[in-house]
Amino acid sequence: MAGTVSKIVRFEDEEAFVKELDLALEAFSYLASKYGHNPVEGVVLWDQIGIRDEESVKVFRVGEFPFVEGLLNLELEKIRVLESYFDEMESKWDELSVEDIANYVDLMNDTLGEERVYYDAYSLGLDRNTAYLILNIVALTYLEGVLDGEDREIFEGAVELLLKYL
Repeated sequence: MAGTVSKIVRFEDEEAFVKELDLALEAFSYLASKYGHNPVEGVVLWDQIGIRDEESVKVFRVGEFPFVEGLLNLELEKIRVLESYFDEMESKWDELSVEDIANYVDLMNDTLGEERVYYDAYSLGLDRNTAYLILNIVALTYLEGVLDGEDREIFEGAVELLLKYL
């Protein structure tokens, strides 16, 4: 995409990173609702997985499956298959690598007999404590040029949070 840049970012404290990223994304979403431009076009965390149900693809992190389970529009049998694999992954959390997750995703799809589970972090070259960010520099430049007052403060705070990791 024209005007975008992709970057793998590394972090030491995953909880702090996710919290700060959420704050930045919230700020940019607020600004995009007013000005029509969002500088963050995408984020992939090392442990994010997508599951295609009958409605769409739902994206979540490995440890979040119990919370997403009720949102999946799938047959109960398929949900139970997914649940067993995610329980096993969560039980091995401390040693879990992107290669392990990729292998589990392959096993899940084989067991389901169809490709319903997606994992992009492995092919993007991510590792534990990394994320893949897609930033729209044109939108960033646009917002930087038109904002003032409280919106400028919100923008600068969000940019400062991102710059910690870029």
